[in-house]
Amino acid sequence: MPRIAKSPADLLNQEDVLAMSGLEFMQSILDGTNPGPPIGQTMGYTLHDISDGHAIFRGTPEFNVTNPMGTVHGGWYGTLLDSAMACAVMTKVPRGAVYTTLEYKINITRAIPLGMQIDCIGTVDHSGRSTGVASGKIVGVEDGKTYATGSTTCIIMQIKPTS
Repeated sequence: MPRIAKSPADLLNQEDVLAMSGLEFMQSILDGTNPGPPIGQTMGYTLHDISDGHAIFRGTPEFNVTNPMGTVHGGWYGTLLDSAMACAVMTKVPRGAVYTTLEYKINITRAIPLGMQIDCIGTVDHSGRSTGVASGKIVGVEDGKTYATGSTTCIIMQIKPTS
């Protein structure tokens, strides 16, 4: 079960991150060995499943993520899709490297009702030496409907050890 970092001191240092492959890093968050990021707690989602080229986050939007009209804010969809798609890319990152999102795009296809549990699924479409491309979708756990889709491009960077 994932646990959440409560302060910067809870997060791994760069040396420890670089000693693991991206898949090992993500698995360590899922099994609770290493803490997950606080954004998940803030936004109401958590890492649910991780495998090579694949990440699933599960969440439930509540009132705290609504816009002034009382519906789920578009930023919630975007944040969740960015997490799932980029973490799918992370599973392809080798030891000694890190990644970051270069750009992402989302399409909201229907409104998610407040209190409805969803899965956000990220899948790698391409992973190379310097870039990773992934797609994602938000689907209702109970109804199976698609609520949003997305795509991302991430940069993968080899980090030279400082000694």
